[in-house]
Amino acid sequence: MTAVRAEFASVEAILAGARRAHQQGFALRDAFTPAPLPELSELVGATAQGVRVPMALAGLGVAIGAFALESASAIFAYPFNSGGRPLFSWPVFLLMPFEVEVLAAAIAGFIAFLVRCGFPRLHHPFFDVPGSERATQDRYFLIVDTPDGEKAEDLKSLLRDSQALSVVEAEP
Repeated sequence: MTAVRAEFASVEAILAGARRAHQQGFALRDAFTPAPLPELSELVGATAQGVRVPMALAGLGVAIGAFALESASAIFAYPFNSGGRPLFSWPVFLLMPFEVEVLAAAIAGFIAFLVRCGFPRLHHPFFDVPGSERATQDRYFLIVDTPDGEKAEDLKSLLRDSQALSVVEAEP
């Protein structure tokens, strides 16, 4: 599999090129634009990679573990009768599990964010191609996967017909 990188000067041009490539059955890998384009995100198939599930699992797991540790230590390991209260006085045990739940959820969310964003990736092959630094200024780039052979030439001509300023093969 190879990838083709096309550079466009306007939003309309990149949307037209992405629509045409998508209709022809080419897989849109990624897009680099100076501003978010919701329609382009739909064409590329970008989905929200949430961190809610790892945060919830880590937070609840640590909270349950902390509550169990406090309860076991108060009931079995160090039973202490303080003022005639029962050994399992659960309202007293709620504060610390809540605090560590929030801490564990925050740490898990940060780690999940880094993993799902692909960090720490210090280099991306997209930036080897001259002119790619303009993706944050005034240019729009589309990266499309294509099978080898004449399909690659079909894709290149399709993107050139869609007002692409340049079309080059890029490392996927």
